[in-house]
Amino acid sequence: MSIIVTGVAGFIGSQVAAQLIQRGQTVIGVDNLNDYYDPALKQARLDRLSGHNGFTFRRLDISEREQTESLAVEFPDVTEIVHLAAQAGVRYSLENPFAYVQTNVMGHLCMMELARRLSKLRHFVYASSSSVYGGNTELPFSVDQRVDRPVSLYAATKRSDELMTHCYAHLFGLPSTGLRFFTVYGPWGRPDMSAFIFTKAIFEGRPIRIFNNGDMRRDFTYIDDIVAGVLAVIDSPPDTAEGALPNRVYNLGNHRSEPLMRFVELIEEACGREAIREFAEMQQGDVKETYADIGPAQRDLGFEPRVSIEEGIPRFVSWYRDYHKV
Repeated sequence: MSIIVTGVAGFIGSQVAAQLIQRGQTVIGVDNLNDYYDPALKQARLDRLSGHNGFTFRRLDISEREQTESLAVEFPDVTEIVHLAAQAGVRYSLENPFAYVQTNVMGHLCMMELARRLSKLRHFVYASSSSVYGGNTELPFSVDQRVDRPVSLYAATKRSDELMTHCYAHLFGLPSTGLRFFTVYGPWGRPDMSAFIFTKAIFEGRPIRIFNNGDMRRDFTYIDDIVAGVLAVIDSPPDTAEGALPNRVYNLGNHRSEPLMRFVELIEEACGREAIREFAEMQQGDVKETYADIGPAQRDLGFEPRVSIEEGIPRFVSWYRDYHKV
């Protein structure tokens, strides 16, 4: 069984690929190693995969149609695609909207066209986001809720991915599953995420900015729980029986909505020093609270998040100290 993993040098993609390799599966990793954040971190993640039997890397931009479709010729025996490559980040979408449409919409379309050309494909798994819930106030967020009122372009592109995939499942029978991730953190995490931003600022003696004056809550989900959820999804393709639409969407979260200030306190404790706190108003495109209803994922996939922020934050800070030698 050969599996394409896009965004393989990314936070989630690199760790999903590592687990697939450990299971003895053949992974074709795809990434363009762009400079949205430090490419050295991406390369360091990639270096942990390189040299393993069963791992092949291709550097390409998934929004480049010919490059992407060439993978079908080079690797015709692929049975699964795990499409995690994306232009991430809510706030950056205010500065560079074109990057989001190019990667998240055009890139997603190219990946679905690739999937159509793989005759042995059994499952197309892709990353959506909790941001699709927009300004919804009914908590916890359920996959049955309306998600047609995004508050950021990033969210709009992710919802577009879900709609396009539904269309391909209907038209071409593409077996597909979308995953709405909820605030993933942990070792090897992204530098634009709060755990990394706060930890870095604390060690450097710089202030941390806390939006909405600290009155925010997030469903923080540890990376190991997310990876376990992704692997469970890969192993459980949707029903392709006649009359069944082979398309599903799940929330993958911790099923706990934690106060942002508790998150900050745990980072301070793990760093062994207090943060210099600067409070600010809510940023455009942001939301006050997220909270995942994971009932369908529990029922269908046996998904059970295990790591609390009390356990996960010290693990992240320990990795940060080791990686940055602080």
